[in-house]
Amino acid sequence: MIRTSRPLLALATAPLLLLVACGGGSSAAGGTSGGEAAEGTVTVTLTDDGCTAEPDSVPAGPASFQVVNSGAGAVTEAELVNAGGRILGERENLTPGLTGTFSLQLEAGDYTIQCPNAATDTSPFTVTGAAPAGTEDPLFAAATSGYQDYVEQQVADLVTATGAFAAAVQAGDVARAKELYGPARVPYERIEPVAESFGDLDPTIDARIADVADPSTWTGFHRIERALFEQGTTEGMAPVAQQLVADVERLNTLVQTTTYQPADLANGASALLDEVASSKVTGEEEAYSHLDLLDVAANVEGSRTAFNLLVPALQVTDADLVTTIQGRFDDVQAALQPYRRGEGYALYTELTPEQVRDLATAVDAVAEPLSQVSGKVVGAANQ
Repeated sequence: MIRTSRPLLALATAPLLLLVACGGGSSAAGGTSGGEAAEGTVTVTLTDDGCTAEPDSVPAGPASFQVVNSGAGAVTEAELVNAGGRILGERENLTPGLTGTFSLQLEAGDYTIQCPNAATDTSPFTVTGAAPAGTEDPLFAAATSGYQDYVEQQVADLVTATGAFAAAVQAGDVARAKELYGPARVPYERIEPVAESFGDLDPTIDARIADVADPSTWTGFHRIERALFEQGTTEGMAPVAQQLVADVERLNTLVQTTTYQPADLANGASALLDEVASSKVTGEEEAYSHLDLLDVAANVEGSRTAFNLLVPALQVTDADLVTTIQGRFDDVQAALQPYRRGEGYALYTELTPEQVRDLATAVDAVAEPLSQVSGKVVGAANQ
């Protein structure tokens, strides 16, 4: 989820935040990890005044974006947005001194660099000419087709689960609504970066109260979560539930015509682990229900699915990296296993600080090598 500026997170998650926020395996010193997308590198500098891209124009084709926080306190993310308003790539959770990267294959056109919370939060970016003609790698084509199918299925499941959840809310059945809240969250968390790419849609579905300027406009899952789990009521939530159903159905319509490039899968896989770092493993996401571990597991599942679809192509270019990432995903899922409770997970409040730290460390260990994948994918697709 796109977040507003927040205080520093709990000490238990500090190692995770440091490395996940660094994106392409870079530190305050910068640098890219894969190397394949070095040509067409753009440096985006974040300050409290705004975000500037150097250069602010590149030829169509592969591009790697290095996002550098040069001391901004209020600004911790940058996004590349196309003329239609869709977020194509982003890097979040960059506190002062940190650098993150993402890579993309870009077509000619006018874009913007956006940095929420800056005094001037947009700047123009241009892609010129036409990308060199090439033959699409059938392994990458299979990956993107498979991911499109996966996203469409998850959103279809989301529509069904949200409809049942909203019906219970509208019926005033608090117990049933609580029971259905978690299952409705799972498919959304598996494909959250896709929802985020549609700009204002994710905030209407998934914003927390701290993310909205006017609490009276707060909508979505977490608005209902607070009523159910903190206040023990559905009073006043029927219109919110109806709006949630409409927003989820809008998401379903949008994904039917959305296509993906291989770098989208890689960037999305990393973004899902960013989600774990920024709000899930800290207990901030599900502040009233405390179902954060359910979200963590769903984020990890979605990340691993996107990565697995890329594996056949990545095996050709870097089989060792594939082995490393697969092993570390196994470690994360093993770290979550002790907290399984039937179809769900233990409440976040049941974990000790040491257990949270151990889980964060396991996620951190896969996030670092996974952050190298988008550069390798973009490089391989242009060889």
